[in-house]
Order: sequence, then C-alpha cells, then structure tokens
Amino acid sequence: MIKILKLALIFTIAFSIFSCKKNESQTAIADAPVNSATPVSVVFPTDTLSINNSVSINATATYLLKSDVKANATGYITNMRINLGDQVRKGQLLFSVQTKESRALGNTINKLDKSFRFSGVTTVICPATGYVNLLNHQIGDYVQEGEILAGITDSSSFGFVMNVPYEYHEMLINNKNLKINLPDGKSIDGHIAKLLPSVDAVSQTQQVLVKPNDNVSIPENLIVSIDLKNQQNGIGIYVPKSAVLTDETQTKFWVMKLKNNDTAVKIDVVKGTENENYVQIISGNISLKDKIISTGNYGLENNAKVKVEN
Repeated sequence: MIKILKLALIFTIAFSIFSCKKNESQTAIADAPVNSATPVSVVFPTDTLSINNSVSINATATYLLKSDVKANATGYITNMRINLGDQVRKGQLLFSVQTKESRALGNTINKLDKSFRFSGVTTVICPATGYVNLLNHQIGDYVQEGEILAGITDSSSFGFVMNVPYEYHEMLINNKNLKINLPDGKSIDGHIAKLLPSVDAVSQTQQVLVKPNDNVSIPENLIVSIDLKNQQNGIGIYVPKSAVLTDETQTKFWVMKLKNNDTAVKIDVVKGTENENYVQIISGNISLKDKIISTGNYGLENNAKVKVEN
C-alpha cells in the first residue's frame, strides 16, 4: 500500500512539473514580439513621361448687368419702338407716355393759347447699349411713374463665368489670353477680366470672368469650354499619383521612400503638372534611383518599419 502511495505522489509531482513547463512555454510564445512591419509596394521615379499640360473647364455666357427701363410719368403708352430681342443703344427713344391729365384735357389748352404748345407727352430713352430681354407693356397700357416697362442687358458686361478649382489658381495667373471653344466648333479669343475674391466653401472653386476680345453676338446661358494651359516645364521627375500624400487642407505634399530595406522616411515635395496617373515632382530630395512607396503608404509615420512585397 505504501508503495502505491509513493508511486501516486511521484506521478502527481511529475505531472505538475510538466504542466508548469508547458504553461511557461505558451506564455513565452504569447509574449513574443509581433512583426509590425507594414507591407508595401515600391516603384522607381521616371523622367521619360510627356503629360498634356492643359485642362478644359466649362463656362456659361452671361450678362452681369441688366438695366430697367422705367416710366417717367403716370399715363398711357402712346408709342413703343422696340420688340423683345432687339438690339438697342444708349439714348435711343423707346417709349412715349402721355399723362392722364393731357389725355383728359385733349387739345383744349392749345386751342385756347397755341403758345403753350402743350402735348403732355414724355419720352423714355434707353439707359444702356444691349439687348431687350424683358417687355412688360404695349401701346395703350396705363402705367404708373417708376413702373418697369422693359429690361435691357448691358452688352459691356457680357462675359463667360467659369468655376475654377483653386488648385488651378497658378494656371489662371499664367493664362492671360484664352481660347473660348463654342459648341458649333468655332473658337474666339478672350482674356481673364476678373477673379472674384472668394471661394465656394463646399466645392472650393473660384468664379472667374472671361471676356471676349471682340464684340460678339452670343446668347445668354450658352455653355462653352475654355482651355487653361500650364506654363510649367514638363521636364522633370514623375511618380505615380498614389505615391503622393497630402494633408487635410491639401497645402503640403510628401512621398515615402525607402531609407534601407525595411525603413520608410517622409520626404516633402512640391507638385508640378499631373494627370490621372502621374504627378510631376518639382522639388524634393528624390532621384531616379530612389525606391518610392506607391501602395501601403497611407498613414505611415516617418522611419516606419515596412516590408516590401513586390
């Protein structure tokens, strides 16, 4: 019996020692450091690309100023010399208005004394050169003083308004002379007349007024396209667009390049021209021999550990 108890005690002790060693081994495995290297793909920069340095932006024909033709007396319209869509010039006679007193008295006063030369008719002249875009009355209508009789678009305010993303602001400065492409295939010369000093908060676009160099007859609200050319030199180093990172305000740009086989460093760069696939790097400490991270670079810190997979 004693022998049996001794054997049982020995077996229990041996089992306890084996279990402790197994737990220690599992704990050691659990506590082993995990390889935190980020898998990435790398590319080499190139200097053999040729990118089209122009962008096409839609613009809308518009008259920024519109003038109202108002009655200068209360009475009846006796003469009207315009129709809707007519071209008119400043100072041109548009309407004649006979006062209600004159109509009531008729020629009584003139019959009594011809020296009065009383007609009771006033003339309404055109306030600006342009086109008649609104006509509210016709001959025989009774109007109040100050009532709007017609509307005139001011031809001197004609232009094309386009909404330009602010990232093309430098291109606006460099493009003083522009080609305005009409829907019928024709084109006219124009120039940038004004940049509005505000940017749309949502789309981050700036309104730009482009005026034609010559007087042209173009209907309002016609949509045209205007080409903006990038004046920067297209020669330089190019990297894939996915390799260039930016901050939330899109004012700073950088790439991640390999310092050695498993460490990535952050390199600040200045962008040049770009298309849907590649970006020109104007300045930045990179060369054609550098390995630039093209995928897996988002969120990487400076001196991050990486693992190249391609």
